[in-house]
Amino acid sequence: MINVIKPFMPPQKEFDQYLKDIWNRAWVTNNGPLVNELELSLKNYLGVPHLFFVTNGTIALQIAIKALKLNGEIITTPFSFVATTSSIVWEGCTPVFVDIDPSTYNIDPELIEAAITPETTAILATHVFGNPCPAEEISTIARKHNLRVIYDAAHAFGTFYKGEPVVHQGDISTLSFHASKLFHTVEGGALITHDPEIANHIAHMRNFGFHGPEAFQGIGINGKNCEFHAAMGLCNLKYIDQILQRRQHLSETYHSMLKALQVGRPFLNPDPGFNFAYYPILFDNEKTVLKVISALQAIYVYPRRYFYPSLDTLSYVRPDQPVRVSRDVSSRVLCLPLYHDLSVEEVKMICRAILRAERY
Repeated sequence: MINVIKPFMPPQKEFDQYLKDIWNRAWVTNNGPLVNELELSLKNYLGVPHLFFVTNGTIALQIAIKALKLNGEIITTPFSFVATTSSIVWEGCTPVFVDIDPSTYNIDPELIEAAITPETTAILATHVFGNPCPAEEISTIARKHNLRVIYDAAHAFGTFYKGEPVVHQGDISTLSFHASKLFHTVEGGALITHDPEIANHIAHMRNFGFHGPEAFQGIGINGKNCEFHAAMGLCNLKYIDQILQRRQHLSETYHSMLKALQVGRPFLNPDPGFNFAYYPILFDNEKTVLKVISALQAIYVYPRRYFYPSLDTLSYVRPDQPVRVSRDVSSRVLCLPLYHDLSVEEVKMICRAILRAERY
């Protein structure tokens, strides 16, 4: 069976050594030494001043919204994982959807200003499939209208924009380290900011708001992560360059095998440093997508319709304006299996099955 993802697993002996040390210390949570080591290692790798390791990428988004004291309306994308929208709603704000750029699948900056109202407080954009949003254009709009900017960078670990990691953009960037991601801690996430005041809020919020053992600095939540997850992150970070190179190689194999196929693909930012987080293709119609899925499942290959459905169709949101491109793309896009242990021969087998399904 070939799933759309399979977590990278480091050598077990390396993880076992961390486990032995955890057992000996009996310090398993509450800002342990491995959590601190992972945060420092990630700050060094990404070149950022403030990074907070939290329980998952969804909590990271919720803390980001709370740390920026947002309310009212937040402009966002309808083409992302459901957590992007649900975090806005969970925090008592209203998502306002702006359609996506048909060439990149990211939020279309040319449509943002028309969606701004007196109730708008922020823009929450996703770097879809690891492809960077046009951060300079979004920043210009945000400054003009005094808005905060959050980037959901769940797909973008290892991606660069304008010569630096994409997580340098916005007031806050959030990451997911779920097992489905190319860098993972089994479960986990992170918040990144360059603003020391925002960092101070995040530091307190992720730990119930504690400010000393018997004092609290505002409302908080249990967003801490543990030593076991940090151990997995420390193991995996050692292999991140190999992981990125392997994903690029497999993606290039897909591209070579499927180049004769009349399918669309998102335009990728030409800057070096794309992470090949996914391999999405866009078919002519939904009927073909379903036919290809059926053909692949017949040989025990399981792609995913990332991201379907378009988030404006969720029952707990109100679509204020049509997002035709998002609905169209979400109905026709399919992400093919892509992970470190996937072999070139398996990629070729998948491609042959797709090509056969397309012919008949």
